[in-house]
Amino acid sequence: QSRKCWIEEAFSRRECVKFIPSSWDQHRCCCGRLIGEHSWQDSLPPLSLCPGPGQDVEEEWSMERHTRASPTNAYGTVDFEDTATRVCRAKYVRVAVDSKSEALLQLMLREWQMERPKLLLSVHGGSENFTLPPKVNQSFSKGLITAALSTGAWIFTDGINTGVSKYVGDAVKSFGSHDLRKRNTVGITPWGVIDNNMDLIGRDVFRPYQPVGNPLSKRACLNGFHSHFLLVDDGTLGKHGCQQGLRRKLEKHVQLQKIHPRLNQGVPVVCVVVEGGPSVVSTVLDYVSTVPPVPVFVFEGSGRAADLLAFLHKQTAVDRYSTTEATDLYTLLLQCMDHRQSITIFDSESDDQMAPDAAILTATLKGTKASPSEQLSMTLAWDRADIAQKDVLVYGQHWQVGSLEQAMLDALVMDRVSFVKMLIDNGMTMSRFLTVDRLEELYNMAQGPTARFLHHLVEDAKQTSLPAGYRLSIIDMGLVIEYLIGGAYRSTYTRKQFRAAYSRLHEKVSIDCILFLCPLHPDKSHLKILWFNYFFSFHTNIVLPSMPEQDVSPSTSEEVSTPGLDDAPLLVPFNFNDLFVWAVLQQRQQMALFLWQHGEEALARATVACKLYRSMAFEARQSSLDDNIIERFKTYSLEFGKLAVDVLDCAFRQNEQMAMKLLTYEMEEWSHFTCLQMAVSSCHRPFVSHSCTQTLLTDLWTGPLNMRKNSFLKIILSLLLPPAILLLEFKSKAEMCHVPQTHEAMLFGLDSVKSAPGTKEKGLSFQDKRVGPVSETMSSITVRCVSWITTLYDFYTAPVVKFWFHTMSYLAFLMLFSYVVLVKMEDQPSVPEWLVIAYILSTAAEKTREILMSEATKLSQKLKIWFSEYWNISDFIAILLFVAGLAMRWHSDPYRTAGRLTYCLDIIFWFIRVMDLLAVNQHAGPYLTMITKMTRNMFYIVVMMAIVLLSYGVSRKAVLSPDEEPSWSLARDIVFQPYWMIYGEVYASEIDPCEEDDSCPPASFLAPFLQAVYMFVQYIIMVNILIAFFNNVYFDMASTSNKLWKYNRYRYIMTYQVRPWLPPPLNLLSHMDLGLRAIYKKFKNGDKLYLGHEDRKKLHEFEEKCVEAYFHEKSECPLNSQKNRIKVTAERTEEMCMMVGEVSEKVNFIQDNLSELDSQLGHLQDLSALAVDTLTFLSASNNLHQEETRLAQCRLITASQHAIPHSWTLPHRSGADCDVANIQRLVAKPYKSHKQSFSLYLVPDENNQKEILKICVYLVYFFYHFCLYCACVLTAVERNNLMRLAQTIPFTPVSIMGEEVSIYSLEEVASDADPESSSVSSWSSRGLSAILQPLMSEEGSLDGGLRQGRRVLCTWAEQDVLRPGLVYVVKGFRPEVVRVCKKYFHGSTALQLCLREIQQQRAAQKMMQVFNQVKPDDLHHSPRFLDVSLVLWHSNGQWLTIERNMSGDFRKYNNNTGEEITPCCSLEEMLLAFSHWTYEYSRRELLVLDIQGVGEELTDPTVIMAEDQRCSNHFCYMLFGPDNLGDAGINGFLQKHSCSACCHRLGLKGQKHTNPCLLFCLIQCVTCRLAFHCMYLFLHMCAYMPLYVTSVSSLRRPAWLREKSPTTSNKDGTHEQPAN
Repeated sequence: QSRKCWIEEAFSRRECVKFIPSSWDQHRCCCGRLIGEHSWQDSLPPLSLCPGPGQDVEEEWSMERHTRASPTNAYGTVDFEDTATRVCRAKYVRVAVDSKSEALLQLMLREWQMERPKLLLSVHGGSENFTLPPKVNQSFSKGLITAALSTGAWIFTDGINTGVSKYVGDAVKSFGSHDLRKRNTVGITPWGVIDNNMDLIGRDVFRPYQPVGNPLSKRACLNGFHSHFLLVDDGTLGKHGCQQGLRRKLEKHVQLQKIHPRLNQGVPVVCVVVEGGPSVVSTVLDYVSTVPPVPVFVFEGSGRAADLLAFLHKQTAVDRYSTTEATDLYTLLLQCMDHRQSITIFDSESDDQMAPDAAILTATLKGTKASPSEQLSMTLAWDRADIAQKDVLVYGQHWQVGSLEQAMLDALVMDRVSFVKMLIDNGMTMSRFLTVDRLEELYNMAQGPTARFLHHLVEDAKQTSLPAGYRLSIIDMGLVIEYLIGGAYRSTYTRKQFRAAYSRLHEKVSIDCILFLCPLHPDKSHLKILWFNYFFSFHTNIVLPSMPEQDVSPSTSEEVSTPGLDDAPLLVPFNFNDLFVWAVLQQRQQMALFLWQHGEEALARATVACKLYRSMAFEARQSSLDDNIIERFKTYSLEFGKLAVDVLDCAFRQNEQMAMKLLTYEMEEWSHFTCLQMAVSSCHRPFVSHSCTQTLLTDLWTGPLNMRKNSFLKIILSLLLPPAILLLEFKSKAEMCHVPQTHEAMLFGLDSVKSAPGTKEKGLSFQDKRVGPVSETMSSITVRCVSWITTLYDFYTAPVVKFWFHTMSYLAFLMLFSYVVLVKMEDQPSVPEWLVIAYILSTAAEKTREILMSEATKLSQKLKIWFSEYWNISDFIAILLFVAGLAMRWHSDPYRTAGRLTYCLDIIFWFIRVMDLLAVNQHAGPYLTMITKMTRNMFYIVVMMAIVLLSYGVSRKAVLSPDEEPSWSLARDIVFQPYWMIYGEVYASEIDPCEEDDSCPPASFLAPFLQAVYMFVQYIIMVNILIAFFNNVYFDMASTSNKLWKYNRYRYIMTYQVRPWLPPPLNLLSHMDLGLRAIYKKFKNGDKLYLGHEDRKKLHEFEEKCVEAYFHEKSECPLNSQKNRIKVTAERTEEMCMMVGEVSEKVNFIQDNLSELDSQLGHLQDLSALAVDTLTFLSASNNLHQEETRLAQCRLITASQHAIPHSWTLPHRSGADCDVANIQRLVAKPYKSHKQSFSLYLVPDENNQKEILKICVYLVYFFYHFCLYCACVLTAVERNNLMRLAQTIPFTPVSIMGEEVSIYSLEEVASDADPESSSVSSWSSRGLSAILQPLMSEEGSLDGGLRQGRRVLCTWAEQDVLRPGLVYVVKGFRPEVVRVCKKYFHGSTALQLCLREIQQQRAAQKMMQVFNQVKPDDLHHSPRFLDVSLVLWHSNGQWLTIERNMSGDFRKYNNNTGEEITPCCSLEEMLLAFSHWTYEYSRRELLVLDIQGVGEELTDPTVIMAEDQRCSNHFCYMLFGPDNLGDAGINGFLQKHSCSACCHRLGLKGQKHTNPCLLFCLIQCVTCRLAFHCMYLFLHMCAYMPLYVTSVSSLRRPAWLREKSPTTSNKDGTHEQPAN
């Protein structure tokens, strides 16, 4: 309601309130309305149209004085009904011509929700319909819409459905977006020129609009492909031009708006000119003469004003021409050329012309005269990096300091990936650009759902609520990253040193101190950056993430000295990784994908993005956000996960060892994680299951051992017999270079990382280093001893050996523990019990070591990570129970007994722990994964089963034991028996409690009933659901269990990778050694590969090559290449179509010129022939000779008119003969005079006198003088045309004899069988011969949907079956229709189809005869259908139909779908009523439609027959041919037919009552157009339906519909009766 009030308050309409007669029509006001169309609320209407005494006769009409403003009464949504291809609806409002531009812009942005414009394209041109050349039309349409869509531009037009606005609408239809919000095409249209504008009146309404105007009306319709309409009202009616002022004001106001909230540049405006008249030239002058000038873009070749501007623009390039005879239009054009730098001419015919959209935008840039930075801002707002690269970032361009950095920041904020790429390619370094303030600005620029979600993540990470307007900091983002990645990950932003540097950075530091620290840097914009670098390096003893050049080990990291003033400035500690994480957190996938390609550690960044998106999806699900957001996060995560797998696969195919190094080397910038750790943290199962990862895990699992088959037997034998270790094979140095070092390797004193920086021994195994310099200084015995020791060490430190060693000791422990709980417990522990106690306590010490040595820094985080594993929880409970039992066993009974029972329960956990040992096996591991999945997912079903159990148990106990006392046994009795009933124990003896005991509790009979219901629900339903659930889980897990096992394999291997090689309780020795070495030296984790600077650099180069190879393979992918080929082929096809269209247009133009030239030459020949004949006449010596000459020529005319083109005698003519040779001789020698006496034309009489003959001769001479002169002229013309035609026909002339055919016609005979009918129609007993000559002209060919036709000339016929000399039409079904129907007809398919066409025309003919008899006498018209006959063409044996050709205005009154025209005369009303009458006359069984013809002569009707349940669908459809639509056609007629007065005269009931106005009829006809096309397509497809021939006589129909069939000729010449 408030929206309505605002629109009506802000906008008004104009109404003329004073009648001022127009100078050209005294009955019409100057506003264009009649006197009765005015509103006289404030004044009285004039008493007379003639001015009285004292009145101002010359008063001029003006809007300000003679119109009244009132709130607008027309706004809402208009629906264009004829745009069936897509939904076309537009917002509209009626506004006064003096409306404020601010209110209009507010309406468009707030009420209509239009996107803020970044460019305004104002299209001007001709308002009347004109024809654009195909190439110009293509360039204009595609260029305009491409420029608008790529930049987010608005398009202003006049909005009408004629002229250039119609071309804009067609462009939107062909190339525009289907999204209504992106179709920002605004039509600014005068209210008074809109056809049917009264239909749009209404407040906030939804109005259907039919854009089909009255051809006699001078008004215009709205174009259906505009998205918004401003209907400008100045109080006039039918006058154009009032909208131009409002349109120009609105354009100027839009020009003042910002192109983007971050940019200060205004919205550029460009004028596009297509065709147009003098008013367009004035408009162009107004645009280019304003300050600043508006660029004008002219499409050359569109015609009129556009071509004039283009011509003058080219001619005035060097000099300006002037003339004294210049007209006003020429003056305007020359004034426009004064601003030629603002005008751009686009020539679509030029080969070196750029794309039209790029040309428009380039013209906009050049016309605005903005600075380079402003032009870059405009292209940035348009997101057209191609324009910026070509026209802005050119060589030699001067840029202000910081302008490109600001452009990069704007591009990142506006998510312009192409601009970020362009700026990076042009030298923008991320390390120099990215600062703390800019990174924080990027994080705080988000708006909408992204910003709210990011604030929620910060709140969850900080465990507090954020105040309104809180500004996110870098430290907050570090907490969010840690929160999302989880585990032991620590962001660089949250480390202690970074926090200190960040806090110092925001303190008030003296500028003198900063200048003292940076005296060599006058650029004050970088002082803050340098101070941050200085303080960061001064107060930290770690390596900055952005300093990969420095190789700092833990031993040397403390030796970082304080940089002096002469030191080189440090780089900013931010790079592509920080920007990549920003793009991921901001949910900018395309930007993240682009940044992923830049920088190092691409594989790690892909896994990090996968983890972040997966965690964000989980948080979104926990926060109950929209499902679309969750699915988007999952899609992004899968996309980066696929990238990681593809890059890993590419690297593994190129170099296996380097690929495995990528997985295990330590990444300092990612919290010292490895890529494999990050993938496991993100639950990226395809990555962990990859062959490269599994190969690495296998190498980690076997360690230095080189075993392929029967490894477990060799290991067990070596453990039992240690000397057998020396017989095993070990891996070489090259095979172990990619395997991380273990704790024992570093504690053994041979840590490869400690080698000198210049050596290449980093990352090598001990097996390869034992024969170094030591072998040169020690004796061979010592070397051999060392070799044996290292061999033993390599064997026992292998994870697979550790596994079997620990497994064997664990099985021994279980045996001892079982012995302890099975035998009697003494007062003091026995030796086995002491061993068990030592094993469990040492295991507890090992678990403590695992917690303390984890990578997390805080103890709470360490405990959280450790307890996240299920088996750790089980071990914790088992150890805790054992400690409790051990504490109680030292006391006397009953505590000792309680301690023993605790032992008995505790051993369950230790036995279950054996299942974890089975998980290592490749065959048992997947089953364990299935069991875990089933156990985890069965929770809810078990809860439902427990609810059913408790409901039955409580009710059963209450019924059977009404007198129970309170006790804890009640809980056991409730659950005990119902629980065992789940497994089939029904307690049959206790079902009926009264069977053995007479004292039954009340209502005990309910117990069996309750048990039956419980057993049905629990045992039949719930248990089977649980089984089905397990089956489903099993089959789902069977396909993925192998991948899940491979994923879980990492945990098992890493567990034994870091576990001491001595099993409990001997592991205490390892713990003691570990503690002693930890006091003196720090050590690194054993699951990472530590590389030096050179090795890391080589690894990064290898990774970059793999990324490039991946994108190269992706671009060379067959699918992509196929898509590119299809795209290129489509573009080339489109170009070829345009070229073919142009060639066709030129050919047509040439043909028209040749035809005109031929006509002119023919006229000249006619004049020359006439001159020759005239000279012959004048040169005659006497009058008698002149008369003989003319009579000879007249005789030639007579002979030629009566000549026949064959030598046969026509039966209805006289016996006069004329051969073809004589005719050809007469045609070939037209100028030969025949010396024949004039007396031959008179019958001589011997009684007549010579004077009488002389008088008669003179009478004839004077009587024929003028006529013979005209005949002489006609003779010359005809003779000349015949000669010219014979010389120009390019085809072989058809034989004048024609082709012989047989005609079968229907005859009326008396009916003997049917007394109800006086006569019936039967086919003639034999076919009559005729000669038909096809007409070869263009008018001879007739094509339809199912049939083809051709006009033929009858040259001879037998027994008057056809009339010689007349033109007929033969029709036959198309070959494809006959071919499809052939399998449904037994016999001649074409014959069967022709018979049905003849049958339905004869049925319509009979009904028309009855109709003419029963219609009222005052209906004077008597329409009739033509007779149709059957034709057998002897030359090819084809069956056709033949009917007389109709000449005149051929019209179609309705079709077979029920659509009908609007009748405009009595004949048309009668024909439409005839269709209605046939439906009622045949008792609603038949309906004649598709009525068409010339005047009262009709042809080609369609008889629709109602479907009968007794007949199949194919029979009903094919009874009267393929056009029979059955009930669908009848229902369409009943819905669309409008009864007229003729229907009421015939006593027919009306089908529907409609308003007979012309507008509504036009709307109805156009609305049905789509249905007509669909039904027409159905007529083409109906031939594919099963078609069967059934006897016509079995249907209920009038007797005159039953017709006999003609005889058909077989190959042997005999005749048979064809099936009807």
